[in-house]
Order: sequence, then structure tokens, then C-alpha cells
Amino acid sequence: MPDHTARDQATLGFYANEAPVYAASGPGGASRHLDSFLQLFAPGARILELGCGGGRDSEEMLARGFQLDATDGVPEIARKAEERIGRPVRVMRFDELDGVDEYDGVWAHASLVHVPRPALPGVLALVFRALRAGGVHFANFKGGGCEGRDAFGRYFNYLTADEVSAAYRRSAEWDIQSVTEYLGGGYDGGQGPWVGITARKPV
Repeated sequence: MPDHTARDQATLGFYANEAPVYAASGPGGASRHLDSFLQLFAPGARILELGCGGGRDSEEMLARGFQLDATDGVPEIARKAEERIGRPVRVMRFDELDGVDEYDGVWAHASLVHVPRPALPGVLALVFRALRAGGVHFANFKGGGCEGRDAFGRYFNYLTADEVSAAYRRSAEWDIQSVTEYLGGGYDGGQGPWVGITARKPV
């Protein structure tokens, strides 16, 4: 199992080694939750993307006129995203987030899934701090209720809906807007349970 920091070296190593294949995988369009998330913001809002992967959601946000700070914790993945979107992607792990009242939104699609459970409230506290008052955050997590590693050696926190809500409540004074459970896919091609959460920083 991983240590209690937000950095799991085996997971980071997987993405570094598989960057070209991983960046080219998955559906061609933006994530299913992105449109409803972006509808919450005025044109030109500033959004932080945590774990941008190959840049497909980054590409959509930029095309729609948002100010985007795209980040990824793996340099090799960040470079592939840069090739796609034609602009710099900042290399930053979740526990290195140091912004204060900077963003209208924080988008974390299928990225905080890799934060070890003991470290998750601390990372969510950093997200809360980085948001402006009234700002909105979305994240989704693979469900299951039992942390572990997949066939590729990647760590996942596999949270239930109740565990996701509890982690957010422990981290900061979030106004939780919605928690949804649904069936979704993954890099391995399989289908399984997912939990999505939308939370707001109070005004």
C-alpha cells in the first residue's frame, strides 16, 4: 500500500512509462460531466485542472473561452497534453497546490482517485483554499469502498459515496451541491462504479 502522502511512486511511474499510450487512449470527446460543470461559470472564468492527462478536457475548456491552468503531476503526461493543446501545462502534484483565492473552478476528473485515503482531506483543503469565494469544484472517484491497486499497479482509493462526502466534510466547510453514483469505464476497458461530487466554497 502507499504511504500517507499524496504521492504514490508506483502510480506516478506507471503514467511516466505509459505516457504516449495513455494520452492517446479513451474516448475522443470531453468527459461526460464537463459540460454541466462549465455551465456553472460566466464566460472567461478561471479554472484549474488537476491531473489533465492527455488534455482532452483542457482542449474543450480552452475552445469555450475559459482561462485554464492545466496541471499534471507527471512531466511525461504534461508534455503529451502540451502537444495536444498547444500551450504549456504546469507540472504539479496535488500536494504542491499553493494557490489562495485564485480560481472560479477546480476540475479534477479521474485524478484524485490516486490520492491515498489518509492524504485526501489535506489535498481537498488545498483545493478549497485555492478557490475564490463562491467557486465550484468537481471530482470523481472509482467506487468500491476498499482501497487497492489495479492490474497495472496503480493505487486507487475506491471510495463509496458516503466516504467521498465524509472526506470533503473533514477537509473544509464545503457546501456539497451533489453526490452521484454511476457506471463508468477506465483505462483497462472495463466498467465499474464511480462517484461524482460537486462542491462549492461558500461566499
